Parts: sequence; structure tokens; C-alpha cells
Amino acid sequence: MTTGTLSYTELAEKIIEKTGGKENILSIAYCMTRLRITVKDTTPVDKESLRKLSAVSGVVEQGNQLQVVLGPGRVAKVAEEIGKIIGIEIGEVDEAEIIRQEIKEKNATPFKLLLRRIANIFIPLIPAFIACGLVLGLNNIFIKINPNFANTTVGGILGVIGRAVFFGLNLFVGVNAAKEFKGSPMLGGTMAAVITMPALANVQMAGKPLVPGRGGIIAVLLVVAFSSYIERKVRKHIPEVLDLFLTPLITILVSSFAAIYILQPLGGIISDSIGSAVSVSIENGGAITGFILGGTFLPLVMTGLHQGLTPIHADLLKTTGENLLLPILAMAGAGQVGAALAVLAKTKSEKLKKTILSALPVGILGIGEPLIYGVTLPLGKPFIGACIGGAFGAAFNAVMQVASLSMGLSGLPLALLIKPGKTVFYLLGILVSYIAGFMATYMLGFDDPVKQ
Repeated sequence: MTTGTLSYTELAEKIIEKTGGKENILSIAYCMTRLRITVKDTTPVDKESLRKLSAVSGVVEQGNQLQVVLGPGRVAKVAEEIGKIIGIEIGEVDEAEIIRQEIKEKNATPFKLLLRRIANIFIPLIPAFIACGLVLGLNNIFIKINPNFANTTVGGILGVIGRAVFFGLNLFVGVNAAKEFKGSPMLGGTMAAVITMPALANVQMAGKPLVPGRGGIIAVLLVVAFSSYIERKVRKHIPEVLDLFLTPLITILVSSFAAIYILQPLGGIISDSIGSAVSVSIENGGAITGFILGGTFLPLVMTGLHQGLTPIHADLLKTTGENLLLPILAMAGAGQVGAALAVLAKTKSEKLKKTILSALPVGILGIGEPLIYGVTLPLGKPFIGACIGGAFGAAFNAVMQVASLSMGLSGLPLALLIKPGKTVFYLLGILVSYIAGFMATYMLGFDDPVKQ
């Protein structure tokens, strides 16, 4: 098996060499497109040589972590080879060394750490969003072809599968959030269950019944952060022999009352405010709002700030059943495709053409990092052209009120998750982004790296 002119093993060896050797690597992990390598020391890392490897689309440095953009499929195979060569399991870390490095890491601001935690909570859920979303989309297509399909056994089962991730979403988020806030995962899941249970509707407060699930994902995050804090504090003061019994009991009791009386209502206010702000700004702002959101999303991705939007996407779906924001932001990736096509049309660099042709298919499917780090960002002006393309497509989607029924996908595949009756408009929005991104990039031009 090869990648470009190198086999997966050869590419793994090259990456190890360019990152300072196996003794400099603390841990290996990977996401959909990036190989994440945590190193002891960044001094021996040769980032420029890493970038020049034929299979590497880009390199991002965050503190002592290197993120090598390899693309989907390839990244998992290369990560596995590196793990074999240096003798560690993927995800295995030297805990003592990691702690020492975190103490040294001066740029780990609270805000950056918060974004990292948010990402760690929701990224593991993406496969479930994708699977259930696609099932829901296919079921909607079958129902549109034959309305009676919804009443069949198969249609009913598909409907259950498609909505399963949202049925259990609060519990999943509760478990993952507790891990990030250094609490017990099952206690986090239990606290999410407490504020979600239908039986809450039978309990009255100030003469009014409580609302199960009020505040959605935002409330779950607040409640689990609080319960994890209480658990850590209680555990410090409980004798070890009683820890198994008293710590979870006190944590659940204290946190549950705090959740129901304070945190869940607060989460409800925040969630309602976010939902109203998104709906009102898109409905009233229309093209202007869409243009701004679509045009600025790629820079957000570059800084990592887009991770903070994930709970908003999930909360909109949980509380309103649809998401107006995702189809708008998805146009940024489509603008990237249009910009890359313009570069492909103008460049005389064979290496750049090869990079574009390898990255375009996944870019069309909604995975834009290979195009960002391998094409538009290094060239400068095409990145601006991509932002302009995304802005025009997003403006169109905002005007047409295009909404999605799930998340986890972007690009053309997101069409399967679009609210019935709006799919054609979503596809037209993609086309608008392609054309606008192409035209903007073609007119802006770029310095062609013909010598490479």
C-alpha cells in the first residue's frame, strides 16, 4: 500500500525522522484528516521538510502538538505504522511527561483549553451523527417517494435509527463532559439523565411543572461541569474506606438539587437566547447575516474557534429539531472547492495540480483541510477567494432558510440531511459558492509556484 511515491511505512518513517526521532514522540493520535503527534521538544522538529513530503497537505503547530494533515483514510494507516515503529499504542501517552509539558505550556489559555474540551466532548459523537443523519435522510427520501412508507415496519425502524443519537444525546454528552471535567463518566451520564427524565414533568415548582430536557446540551454541560467539581471536592474529604458509597451519593444529591433549582433554568435561558438569536438574525438579517457568517467561517476554522460552535449546532437540533446555521457555514467549504478549481485552471505547477486533484474529492465531500493547508492558505489570495465564495453561497442559503436535520456532514453529503423541500436550494447554494469562489480567485490571482 502506498501514498504518493511512498508506502505507508516509508511515510511513517519520514514523519518520525522529521519530528526529531522516536525518542522525541510522546503520543500519537489522529482525527478524520490529521495525525496528531505530541513531542517532548519542538526544537528538532523540521516543519518545512514535513510540509514538503508528497503526501502531506499541511502542518499545524499547537504548543507541543504537531498536526500533520494527511487526509481521511490515509491518516489512520500512517498512524498505525508509526505506532508499530515506535512501539506505542495509538492514544497511549507518557502521563508524567505530558503533565510536565502542560505545566511548561504558557500559551494554554483558559479559553483555548475550553475549546479543546468542547472538541473532545463532541468529536467522538460525530460518527453517530453521520450514521443516524444519513439513515434519517434516506428515510425522508423514501417517504417523499411513497408517503405510506412512514407507516411500514421498515420505515418505522429507519425513523427510530435516524433519531437514536438525539434521543441519547444528553446522556452521551454527559458521559464525555464528565471525562473532560475530571469527574466520573457514569455520574456525568446520571446527571444528564436527571435533568432529562420525563418524570420531571410530574414535579411542580412554584406551581408550575418542571420541563424535562430544558436547556438541552447547554444545560447538560453546566450541570456536569458542576457535578464533576463537587465530586472532586467531596472526594478530598471522604475517608478512602467510605469513598465508594459517600462520594457518589453526596455528588448526585447536591448536584441534582443545584441542577433543578439553578443550573437547568440557567441553561434554558442561555439555550433559548442562542436559538432565538440564530433564528432572528438569519430571518431578519437574511443575505447580510449569511454573507458575514459564511465569509468569516474559514478564519474561525484556522484559529480553532469553530469548535465552540459545536454545542450550538447540537443544541439547536435538540431543542428545535433543525439547524439553520450549519448549511450556512457549510458553504465555506464549497467556496474552497471553487477557489481550488480556479488555481487548478491557472497554475503551471505539476506538483500543485497533483495536490489539488488529490484533495478535491474529499473537499467536495466536505473535508476541507487538505485544500486549506495544501492549496489556498499557502498561496494567500486563493484563501480570500474561498472566503468570498463561501460568503455568497451562505447568503443564498440564509435567504432561502435552508435547514439541516442532523450534523456531522458538510459539502455535497449534507444534502441528504437537509430539511425536506429545501434540498434543491442547498445544492444551488453549493453551486453559487463554487462559482463565486472560482471567479473571485481567478480575478485575485496568485503567485504560481511553477518551480516546485
